[in-house]
This record gives sequence, C-alpha cells and structure tokens, in this order.
Amino acid sequence: MAAARRTNLSEQVAGWIKKLILDEGLKPGDRLPTEQEMAARFGVSRVSIREATKALSFLGIIRAAPRRGLTIGEIDMARVTEYLGFQFALSGYPRRQLLRSRLVIEAGVIPFVVEALTASPELGDRLAERLVEGRDATTYEQRLANDIAFHRTMLETSGIGPLLVFDDLLQIFFSRYEAQVSEENWQLTINHHARLVQLLQDGDVAGAQSLIAQHLQGYEARADE
Repeated sequence: MAAARRTNLSEQVAGWIKKLILDEGLKPGDRLPTEQEMAARFGVSRVSIREATKALSFLGIIRAAPRRGLTIGEIDMARVTEYLGFQFALSGYPRRQLLRSRLVIEAGVIPFVVEALTASPELGDRLAERLVEGRDATTYEQRLANDIAFHRTMLETSGIGPLLVFDDLLQIFFSRYEAQVSEENWQLTINHHARLVQLLQDGDVAGAQSLIAQHLQGYEARADE
C-alpha cells in the first residue's frame, strides 16, 4: 500500500511540475527550481520530487545537468511514440474505434499534405517511391510493410511532427486486421494509393478525403463493435 501511495503521489507531483513549467513559460534549457525548493513549494519530500523528475526525465521533459541542476529538455517523441503504441496494443480497443481513429487522422491531415506539396512539389517523390515499392511487393509481409510505409510517408509529408506519434496506431490497426491479402484486394489498394497521390498533387482536398473514406470502407465489415 505504501508503494502504491508513493506512486500516486509521484504522479501527482509530476503533474504539478508540468503545470509549473507551463505557468512559468519555461523553455528548453531553462532551469527549474531545486529539489529542495520544489519540495517546500509543493509540501512533499525531496524523495517524491526525485521520483517525479525521474519519470519526466524518461520522456525528455526534464534533464539533470552537472552543476546546473534540473533544466527543461526536449521531449523524446520517439520514446513517446514507442510507449503510446504499446498502450494501444495492450488496451484491446475495438477495431471499429481503430478504424475511425485512422479515418479522423488521415482525412484531417489531407489539407496540410496538399499545402506542403503545393509549396514543395518534390515532397511527392517519396510518395511516388512508395507506389513503386508497392507494385513490386509480392509477399504478404512486403505488402503490409509497404501499406504502413505509404501512410506514414503521407503523415510525414504534412510536416506536422507530433502526428507521427500516431504512426504506431497505424501499425496496431494493421496487426488487428491481419489477414492474407488477395491479389485483387492488393491491386485495389495500389490503385487507391496511386489515385490518392494524384489527388494530393492536384490539390483536390475533398477528393482525397473522399477516397480515404472509401479506402477504409473495405475494413468496415470486419470491424468489431
């Protein structure tokens, strides 16, 4: 019980520290109050402060620098992504929820992908490469990897870094719908990808969003409630 109470307290203290960072407008490299100062401010022990700062350090939010004490760091998005994806895997979300989450993410990112391609048309080259790789894929594993890579590349093209946290959502989505992909279905996927790239390059936001919805309808019959 004591360990559970301490864990809950350290989580609460971590929340207070994050609020402190936001309230003070602290930026990466700025110094935090010392452990002793925060212990006095929050009315807890230095042990609780240390446990909380270790948890925040794991994600890169706080860094301990020699002779500088605690400073604000840069969040390690790769680590956040890894553990968010693990949470998706453990939670057993109904497949229908995963399907709709994917639709919201991918349809929502379309305007920003179009904006990025309009400003830098060469960004479309990577999507075109994924199309070539998809046409050359012959095994289920190759096709699955290509499908994931294509949709991740679309998220990357948007230039919205935090969205890549949801790349693991795509991987969990595909693993939950795991099944042998028929030649006919794979050709339909490739055709959809090719058409989507063309719509994005043409700046047709509505058309691309409609195609994304159509593309995901094929999974609807297998979705769980």
